[in-house]
Amino acid sequence: MQVVVLCSGGMDSVAALYWARANEQLQGVVSFDYGAKHNHREIPFAAEHAAKLGVPHQVIALPFIAELFASSLLKGGSAVPDGHYEAENMKQTVVPFRNAIMLSIATGFVESRCGEGLVIAAHGGDHAIYPDCREDFMRAMGATMKFGTYAQIELLRPFITLTKGGIARLGARLGVDFARTWSCYKGGEIHCGTCGTCVERREAFIESGVPDPTAYESRSPLPPRPI
Repeated sequence: MQVVVLCSGGMDSVAALYWARANEQLQGVVSFDYGAKHNHREIPFAAEHAAKLGVPHQVIALPFIAELFASSLLKGGSAVPDGHYEAENMKQTVVPFRNAIMLSIATGFVESRCGEGLVIAAHGGDHAIYPDCREDFMRAMGATMKFGTYAQIELLRPFITLTKGGIARLGARLGVDFARTWSCYKGGEIHCGTCGTCVERREAFIESGVPDPTAYESRSPLPPRPI
């Protein structure tokens, strides 16, 4: 299948890019610059991996999201919280309906370039916090994409049953250099090690047994998973 990959530059979406190269006919990569505090840190990694694999990389700017939406993930929002990624306070980082907006735009992009599928790296660990990563949403969105396009664009979710640790293991087998990926929502010079996405990243490498190549400001004990 001729596919485009949604790739932020994070470890999941970069692994999805390499999965697509190994399993489908990779046409290109799309990233969204929507005013997140860490966009400037992660998007260059998406560009780097697209270049490495020899496929075009398109950055689509969505400035209205940062201007109009409420989320601590966005520039101008409140501080990104620390803690476990499944904790209640991590809901502050949800950007309302983000995946629906991005998938809609990317679907039009794929059909305009005669593609057949769109790959997203949503995984099992996303479900606790992000409603637009859950199975019911993804199944409905996939149907919308298929029925709303002449090309019947398919939504491919190769990691939907995997944990982030499982993605780390698969990515390592596919040759992903995880040192050239970004997770930290705070968007500093190095990963903070304490925000929800850093905690999730640290846990993933521990679970997978893959060596963690990341420099962190803090390697304080990981917070417990909420009951």
